[in-house]
Amino acid sequence: MTMAFTLTPSTATVALNDGNRMPVLGLGVYLAQNGGEAEQAVLWALQQGYRLIDTAKIYENEEDIGKAVRESGIPREQIFVTTKLATFDHGKEKTIQACHESLRKLGLDYVDLYLIHSPSGGKILETWGAMIELKKQGYARSIGVSNFNVQHLKPLKEAYPDYIPAVNQIELSPYLTFDEVVAYCQKEHIVLEAYSPLTKGRKVRDPLLVSMATKYKKTAGQLLIRWSIQRGFVCIPKSVKEERIIENANIFDFEISAEDMKIMNGLNENLITGWAVINGPWLP
Repeated sequence: MTMAFTLTPSTATVALNDGNRMPVLGLGVYLAQNGGEAEQAVLWALQQGYRLIDTAKIYENEEDIGKAVRESGIPREQIFVTTKLATFDHGKEKTIQACHESLRKLGLDYVDLYLIHSPSGGKILETWGAMIELKKQGYARSIGVSNFNVQHLKPLKEAYPDYIPAVNQIELSPYLTFDEVVAYCQKEHIVLEAYSPLTKGRKVRDPLLVSMATKYKKTAGQLLIRWSIQRGFVCIPKSVKEERIIENANIFDFEISAEDMKIMNGLNENLITGWAVINGPWLP
């Protein structure tokens, strides 16, 4: 399924199942250091038209992200801020407390998207109930999950049919396509958000990818990001380098042909480069 996007970094958005909209390209800030580095990366990204910033409690840089949002001069409502619930904060009371702690560190009244970072923390049904309360109270405009597979999403829907996650953030690339969970999410109108879309650099020298990118006068990294966009995924490449942040946003002026998309879609080798919790058990 390919979604139609308006082709600029600051206005290309996708509809969520709760009626909100989300930018299709964002900046991931995993490993960006608090105390200046993360703040500067976010400021560069916002200057380049990015409007989605993805952080998490365990990244320990929420203060920097909030500071950059406030100092950017861009109205708060135009910036989509995501943060995530840590696995050790699952459970009703701890989830609510953790959200308020993140909001305090961010210096914001609300986040645009609050995600359960991993199913491995257990108490999923109780935790999701608390997430729903946070949404109802306006502290999170949208709520979703991360690293959830079909075996996690199905029982969640059965328990809360009126509050299906708006987003499932998982690792996705042509080398890791997770076809079953992608198909399920698309059927249930859950937007997929691709983290580590650049394979942590492991495949950017793949001769096939480099040759194809050269044809479009783009880098292999830009081709990987564009693949995500054309697959209908939100994409959040991470970087703290200004030139790379600029490069990663320069993907709205070309389109990968149907033939080349077919080739890229066939590259799957189940290459998980990050957190391998998506295949874990259901822990209600």
